[in-house]
Amino acid sequence: MVLSDPQKRTIYDQYGEEGLKDMPPPGSSVPSFGNGTGGPNGFNPRNAEDIFAEFFGSSPFGFGSSGPGRSSRFQSDGGMFGRFGSTDNIFRSYNEGTVPRKPPPVESKLPCSLEELYTGSTRKMKISRTVVNAAGRQVQESEIVTIDVKPGWKKGTKITFPDKGNEQPNQLPADLVFVIDEKPHDFYKRDGNDLVVNQRVSLAEALGGKTINLVSLDGRNLSLPVTDIINPGYELVVAREGMPIAKEPGNRGDLRIKFDVKFPTRLTPEQRAGLKRALGG
Repeated sequence: MVLSDPQKRTIYDQYGEEGLKDMPPPGSSVPSFGNGTGGPNGFNPRNAEDIFAEFFGSSPFGFGSSGPGRSSRFQSDGGMFGRFGSTDNIFRSYNEGTVPRKPPPVESKLPCSLEELYTGSTRKMKISRTVVNAAGRQVQESEIVTIDVKPGWKKGTKITFPDKGNEQPNQLPADLVFVIDEKPHDFYKRDGNDLVVNQRVSLAEALGGKTINLVSLDGRNLSLPVTDIINPGYELVVAREGMPIAKEPGNRGDLRIKFDVKFPTRLTPEQRAGLKRALGG
């Protein structure tokens, strides 16, 4: 009878009738694993925790409860699933420090003339950088990079070459960034998208009229007649003769001509008389 046999009764309580079917005949040995008692088919699932723990240091099955066949190493930490969110999460401990860090970009100035920023240009730059070779050693490497300077770019515009900076062991390559720097011009001054020119005229030119002749940044000759009376602080605005606007292709700023009137330091009596007659003074 099952109920009168203590061993069969224990197996029946734990595994039901299927357990009794797989039970070895009397007198045969039942294989066991670790320190636990073998179950049906000679396998005790609780002892798999010990095997897992030998590799990972934590149980994939337990939740911190104790019981027969439980390894003592799982009694305090709650098992792998019981520790989610804690600072000693085993998955976090395996991943921390394995993601390479990307250092800050390496920046270098790129001086450009106002003519280059007006018409655009192509610059070829030779760069030398430190790289890590296949053997893990740092070596010097040189290459040529091409920069297409667009019309209208301003001082401070950045051109980025990803991963073209220096390399360090166990780090990602840095980015290489060129920063546009504007060289001073002898004649023109940039003000945003406008170009500014200072012109000094005599008093006679200020009163009698003046034609301003300029050469544009792209080499064109500009002839600009001034018919207004030029007083100190007068400014002539020539539309769409300024710098190209990078974000508005085909559009340009203005050319602003600021005048300074040069007054004579002395006049002859005849000149004074002539001015009075002309001005009605």
